[in-house]
Amino acid sequence: MSTRTDAAPGRESELLTKVLGTRSATPLAKLGLETVGDLLRHYPRRYGDPGTLTDMDRLALGEHVTVMARVSRATVRSMRARSGAMLQAVVTDGHHELALTFFAKRPGALRPHEDKLRPGRVGLFTGVVSEYRGTRQLTHPDYIMVGLDADDAEEAMVEASRPIPIYPASSAVPSWRIQRAVRTVLDPLAEDDVVDPVPLEVRARLGLAGRLDTLRSVHRPADAREWQRARDRLRFEEAFVLQAALAQRRARAAEQEATARPPVADGRASVLADFDAALPFTLTEGQRAVGEDIAAELAEARPMQRLLQGEVGSGKTVVALRAMLQVVDAGGQAALLAPTEVLAAQHARTLRQLLGPLAEGGLLGGAEHGTRVALLTGSLGAAARKEAMLQAASGEAGIVVGTHALLSERVQFADLGLVVVDEQHRFGVEQRDALRAKGRAAPHLLVMTATPIPRTVAMTVFGDLETSSLTEVPAGRAGITSHVVPADNPRWMDRTWTRVREEVDAGHRVYVVCPRIHPDADLPSGGAAAKDFDDVPDLLELVDADGAGDKPPLRAVLEVAEMLRETPQLDGLEVAVLHGQMAPADKESAMARFASGEVQVLVSTTVIEVGVDVPEATVMVVFDADRFGLSQLHQLRGRVGRGSAPGLCLLVSTAQPGSPAATRVEALAETTDGFRLATLDLELRSEGDVLGAAQSGRSSSLRLLRVVQDADVIAQARKEATDVVASDPGLDDQPGLQAAIAAQLDDEQEEFLERA
Repeated sequence: MSTRTDAAPGRESELLTKVLGTRSATPLAKLGLETVGDLLRHYPRRYGDPGTLTDMDRLALGEHVTVMARVSRATVRSMRARSGAMLQAVVTDGHHELALTFFAKRPGALRPHEDKLRPGRVGLFTGVVSEYRGTRQLTHPDYIMVGLDADDAEEAMVEASRPIPIYPASSAVPSWRIQRAVRTVLDPLAEDDVVDPVPLEVRARLGLAGRLDTLRSVHRPADAREWQRARDRLRFEEAFVLQAALAQRRARAAEQEATARPPVADGRASVLADFDAALPFTLTEGQRAVGEDIAAELAEARPMQRLLQGEVGSGKTVVALRAMLQVVDAGGQAALLAPTEVLAAQHARTLRQLLGPLAEGGLLGGAEHGTRVALLTGSLGAAARKEAMLQAASGEAGIVVGTHALLSERVQFADLGLVVVDEQHRFGVEQRDALRAKGRAAPHLLVMTATPIPRTVAMTVFGDLETSSLTEVPAGRAGITSHVVPADNPRWMDRTWTRVREEVDAGHRVYVVCPRIHPDADLPSGGAAAKDFDDVPDLLELVDADGAGDKPPLRAVLEVAEMLRETPQLDGLEVAVLHGQMAPADKESAMARFASGEVQVLVSTTVIEVGVDVPEATVMVVFDADRFGLSQLHQLRGRVGRGSAPGLCLLVSTAQPGSPAATRVEALAETTDGFRLATLDLELRSEGDVLGAAQSGRSSSLRLLRVVQDADVIAQARKEATDVVASDPGLDDQPGLQAAIAAQLDDEQEEFLERA
């Protein structure tokens, strides 16, 4: 998706078809480069040093590469088996060789190549690595010779001494063609043609170069120091634009009016006070401290905007429930938005269990001044749906739990005072805002996530929210032990099912997680039909860059369930399945039977990843664990060890030792510190994976900013952006920044994290 042409200032909005011509612009468009701005933001991936050759030993078959190498020899000869001629050249890094092969109808057509490819010359060669008779080769590679492909000798000498920018390219558009296109659009530009999103006073205070000079330095540096400085400046720019957008969101929220929901004064009837008095456990220090912060913000006449993150099992639900009860005591209602029907039903059950008689306000046997908890999902029958909507609209239900069904225009609230969003990364900003719009005034907002987020990610992703963290696990939890089980080791796999039987015989339950549902279709080219997974984003995580296409097919729920029913160690046990393609009533039934103990082994997809709470579950077996991200594995592991018995997580892996996938799984086995794992996950995976769909495959996505390594840059950008927006909330005096925000962020969804 290219930058919108109506948003970019100066000449950056000009179409490349106009500047370069249709013939040159068409291949660039296939890389998503349609405007001058798109091309200028297509930064080099790395820089070649004319004195440093590419290590040929690292080239992989089938890989599209650009290598710098020295010509060793080149010869033209006629082919024996058929008519035509062939040029065979060999290039080297000094230790290893790579063949270059060109074909033509007659020898004369190959003479220009032979003339250029003289021994001793250095060039950049691009193509797909193949193999012929045990020798790696590039067939008909595109190439450019260092010091030769210039207009005159003086220019050739200058170019030969500079770092060579190597761009993200394709077989249709090699790196040097992109370089030439960049030079064509960049060289004629004047200062007025490029509008800088970083205000002049900020650049002066921080000693930053102007944007045009920076673009020249990154695309045509004189030396390594120059492109490094330019990249640092562009990283700050990316962080600054993001932080300015978030600062505007914070400013807009601060201007809204909310209904203050203060705690009930001592001595008055209070659902919250009765709830606290009946709690069978003591709140942790963290729960108390965060609860006090939330209580104080709910008492304000401006909307609370808070992110509550915490370790798996740290007690976020109790903190959220206490906030909801404070709002109910103040005459308002609370809505809890969950991403799946399984999780919504789980939340409703948990809240009713925690509240006891307090959840039966107005019913026989209910508390005198209790409330009601309504559940509203898309699969409810007509009568149940009508009853839930009536309870919400009348105010009879102080707490309404639901999925996207809550966003329907038909769903109304008597006085919505608080919106709690569980697993924020599954909802866009516009979805949470649609629910908040149902309040008379702006309702308070509490966002919960069980995926621990490094501080820098929180600043970049949830920068419009204040952040609270729960790091303690409530007393009485016995902890979880994790082990990696090699899938190809029969003795270890046999022991896995023996351990499962031992746990079941001790009165416990077991989850077995598989990445997909059906066993009947092999993964084509490392992928699978999206319908075979519970949600499409999981596919991005499961079939990753670790060479998934070369691995055995992913294990499937239906296949594994059948296998377990025939496993001798599990003889006599009830094995059930749970996945997203089941009817809602069947999913409910499967979970209920598992929770009651009627089913001892539940084979499931990642639908049980978050929120599902069965204290008797003590074992989690994850098939193809090496194909999941760390954060998702941590979430899955958090489904066990939630009671007084210790938890056991067995990670069945096919990863080769030393591979990134093996590193992920081993890291999980070594620690239960979710914040440490989240940081490591970010370091092991690309920024696009972590920041999600809104920052992936778009011309406006993060290009140079690294949200872990560039913590100081993000913090500095946040401070500067906050000051700029404070003095000019609408950015009326900053048209360059206005345009950059419009180009970088979707019109309707200022969202930076949409991972499922």
